Amino acid sequence: MLKSPPMVIIYTKTGCPYCAAAKEYHVSKGVEFIEVNLSVESRRIPEIVKLTGKRIVPAIVEDDGKVTRGWQGGG
Repeated sequence: MLKSPPMVIIYTKTGCPYCAAAKEYHVSKGVEFIEVNLSVESRRIPEIVKLTGKRIVPAIVEDDGKVTRGWQGGG
């Protein structure tokens, strides 16, 4: 049976340089991810609040459930 690759979710917003840096890092490492742009999908903002306790981007959710708030000093 083939195991699917780990999936990461990166919550972003349009124009966020830290979001762009987080995405660029994951691409450079060959890590597949799904982007949830909250500027476009505002109905999903409650998800980010539930995960992080506030409205902060980027928020990165690893396949093991670990949540990282912000990116390299931003967010």
